[in-house]
Amino acid sequence: MTPRTNCPCGLPQPYEECCGRYHSGPATAPTAEALMRSRYTAFVRLNAPYLLRSWHPRTRPADPLDLDPGMRWTGLEILETGGGTAFHSAGTVTFRASYKGGAIHERSRFERVDGAWVYLDGEFIDD
Repeated sequence: MTPRTNCPCGLPQPYEECCGRYHSGPATAPTAEALMRSRYTAFVRLNAPYLLRSWHPRTRPADPLDLDPGMRWTGLEILETGGGTAFHSAGTVTFRASYKGGAIHERSRFERVDGAWVYLDGEFIDD
């Protein structure tokens, strides 16, 4: 039996009970922050189909994503959220995603499309 590890998104649940349920099934992230966490985990797990599926139709890349299997993500820190709950149609999540050799600091924007949260776009923040 393999030991259960926490989800890469930083929450204490195992992957299958956390972001995995959004990646594999009909469940959708209930908040913009949950979607952000699930997208980070999709980068960690090289899950390009989920990244594209959770991207806003207006801003989704037309070409397939070319994820780098050599990239080693090391942690996600949520710094601030705005809106993005069940009571909103838009929201922002400011985060720092660390990888071996650096970090990405971004403020991402999310919107609801047909009731589901999707990633719209983001702006990098200089540290």
